[in-house]
Amino acid sequence: MAKIRIAIAGVGNCASALIQGISFYSKSPRQSAPGLMHETLGGYSLSDIEVVAAFDIDRRKVGKTLTQAIFALPNCTATVTSNIINSRLPVHMGPILDGIAPHMRDLPAEKSFLPAAKKPVDVVKVLRQSHADMLVNFLPVGSQAAVEFYAQSALSAGIGFINCIPVFIASNPDWAKKFTQSQLPVIGDDVKSQVGATITHRVLAQLFQDRGVTLDRTYQLNIGGNTDFANMLDRTRLASKKESKTEAVRSLLKTKLTDQNIHIGPSDFVPWLNDQKVAYIRMEGRKFGNLPLIMETRLQVEDSYNSAGVVVDMIRCLKIALDRRLSGPLIGPSAYFCKPPPRQFFDEPARQLVEDFITGKTT
Repeated sequence: MAKIRIAIAGVGNCASALIQGISFYSKSPRQSAPGLMHETLGGYSLSDIEVVAAFDIDRRKVGKTLTQAIFALPNCTATVTSNIINSRLPVHMGPILDGIAPHMRDLPAEKSFLPAAKKPVDVVKVLRQSHADMLVNFLPVGSQAAVEFYAQSALSAGIGFINCIPVFIASNPDWAKKFTQSQLPVIGDDVKSQVGATITHRVLAQLFQDRGVTLDRTYQLNIGGNTDFANMLDRTRLASKKESKTEAVRSLLKTKLTDQNIHIGPSDFVPWLNDQKVAYIRMEGRKFGNLPLIMETRLQVEDSYNSAGVVVDMIRCLKIALDRRLSGPLIGPSAYFCKPPPRQFFDEPARQLVEDFITGKTT
């Protein structure tokens, strides 16, 4: 099989987990490599994924090799391997735009963004010269202008786009039309982690509904110590994330909960948690006899690897779409892998849409 050549915007914890994971699985015996939804997908394994371009704005990463950058502060995710494939790839300076919230410059160095005093490269030119197949977006939450810049750069370079954060691209009709007209595929928006708070909350909500329990109110509170949680201390950058996570759960319900009865979103930043994320889910409902039923769940995960376990499948699905010359938002992969896709489906039908997409039964 041909290599899947990817470019990455934002060399943070999620990029570090993805790149380490690719190297980890590429060198691991099959029997000792658990944790994949698909070992091979459409004929592609993780060893077929190659990073060919990377962009960031932090002075501890820009100009460094990819290996140096993924282990540089403020990254704090777990290390599963230090033997990185294509480790000498340089990290380029991208445009800052709205990629840094003002307060992120003032945090302690190990949690802050420190912009490099360098001129941004011509991103489209780098993408073309790298012969990338697609651009994977890992920018901070709330980076509306920066995400749109990279989405347009992918279009201008004639490559696919994967949007891993809650700035609406694939689910925005105007952007969806641009990718369709350019005959390029896009998957998005905002990754639904492998077994994360959103997918767990969705499964529990579906369980209540399937078993005849009326859900009256629910919350999901998330805390963590990585730069994503630090970034979202600025509540103005949180709006799209809260909308993304809330609608991912509310969209499943036959009787929609009002805003007063559903609360979902990042709640606080605890620096010493680093890339550990802790989620608390509470559900209050009424069962047979109109009697109360209350469920509380606690989930703790290494946040960025939870994302990477899904992104590796998104990458391979997008490559299949490129091979088949499909364009516009990929409905099945977006619905299964993302929180606010262009079209919401229940999780099992969405999973089947992905399997049918992989085998070519659907587009």
